[in-house]
Amino acid sequence: MLLEGKVAVVTGASRGIGRAIAETLAAEGASVVVNYQSNAAAAEAVVAGIRERGGQALAVAADVSDMAAAEGLIRAALEAYDHIDIVVNNAGTTRDTLLLSMKEEQWDVVIDTNLKSVFNVCKAAARPMLRRKKGGRIINISSVAGIVGQPGQTNYAASKAGIIGFSKSLAKELGSRGITVNVVAPGFVPTDLTAGLPEDLVKQTLAYIPLGRWGEAQEVAHAVAFLASDRAAYITGEVLRVDGGIGT
Repeated sequence: MLLEGKVAVVTGASRGIGRAIAETLAAEGASVVVNYQSNAAAAEAVVAGIRERGGQALAVAADVSDMAAAEGLIRAALEAYDHIDIVVNNAGTTRDTLLLSMKEEQWDVVIDTNLKSVFNVCKAAARPMLRRKKGGRIINISSVAGIVGQPGQTNYAASKAGIIGFSKSLAKELGSRGITVNVVAPGFVPTDLTAGLPEDLVKQTLAYIPLGRWGEAQEVAHAVAFLASDRAAYITGEVLRVDGGIGT
């Protein structure tokens, strides 16, 4: 197993890509802190599934767009497992609309949930990771929208592009201490956030994907597991696109 003995914190892990990441890291031997904001039943279902397969997991409620809540999440992880080796920032939301129709609240909630949460969790987790002096892995989930843009998603694309710049800078700050910081940028993947897209729009997206299909949450999770492992020890500040070629 790639991650035996490791401890991972995954934000937004009660569903979709976050759930797949939590389950995959657990399958590779990591003890996983399953963060969620409000859906306790879904988070506990993820934990129960991991435990049934012989893994270790704990659900922790925290709105990671709030600094105090993010700090509480990290404290809970340390109290449960003593240390943290892996942080995966996956929490995210959308409020899609054209810029001229976008309300300030729609901008703010997306920036806070998608980008500020990354700052909050990384800041809270970095100090205990540094104190332990055993390196670590931070993987931040961006999106192909943060690379190529998407109509009706100025808020979302800005938040995801911000994650890339943040991660590249943090990689330079933490690299000398053996902590790598990388980004995974998924393309179109079936999740609750994409479930409401009109069928004609879904068909349009397929025309721009060289592999001719949407991705699967599990495929994103495998990329995260690789970056979380010792096999990626000499990779930092990188953006790994899992997008079927749409970003090329």
